[in-house]
Amino acid sequence: MAGQNCLVANDWICWDYVTSRSQELTDATVQHVWITGVSVVIGLVVSLPLALLARRGRRWAAPVLGLTTLLYTVPSLAMFSLLLPLFGLSASLVVTGLVLYSLTILVRNAMAGLDAVPEEVREAARGMGYGPGRLLWQVELPLALPALLAGVRIATVSTVALTTVGSIVGKGGLGNLIAPAVNSSFKAQVLTASVLCVLLALVADLVLLGVQRLLTPWTRATRAPRAARRAKPVPAAPAAPAATTPTKGA
Repeated sequence: MAGQNCLVANDWICWDYVTSRSQELTDATVQHVWITGVSVVIGLVVSLPLALLARRGRRWAAPVLGLTTLLYTVPSLAMFSLLLPLFGLSASLVVTGLVLYSLTILVRNAMAGLDAVPEEVREAARGMGYGPGRLLWQVELPLALPALLAGVRIATVSTVALTTVGSIVGKGGLGNLIAPAVNSSFKAQVLTASVLCVLLALVADLVLLGVQRLLTPWTRATRAPRAARRAKPVPAAPAAPAATTPTKGA
């Protein structure tokens, strides 16, 4: 009865809402995860060629970085409106918009990771007979993984939040529950869907952090000696010998 009363009273925290709408919450969460995952994967696939193109010099870097930055400044409602004639009211509309937003983060991090590869490492690989393609896939990209995966983490968390805007076309995952609940002041639905959205972002970030640590074990190996050096106690200076006062003979 207490559970029914929390719905009637329109409380913010209402377990009866969670149990009675569990299927609706599950469907919205699955859609949210699917749209976010597809958007980030496509964004990563598109950003790598753009980053490689931008590395060819200022002639290409300025247009690539300028365009991706400009896309990120476009408001989400305006972005979806511009894409509407091409994709209609579909999930492709939301995914395309999210991919375009993710490019500014992914392209810049990919470039930063590739630029951080020491030039002597490239020269050593070329001296061993590595061609451009082999050098990229077996040397540069593995060494650029920490920065690249850091960009993927940021883009994923950002995309989890932006996916809710897709509710304007009915493809917003948990946003499909948040938007109408705000309009109708349905407190339990607003809070529950919002908390799930935050939890999705946290879980996605932790999972990607685990993947990053798994794929880049050398970053842990380099941090451990530094931490050990910082924690190593400094030996105390030897105590000075006590001064003795000569005694006069009797």
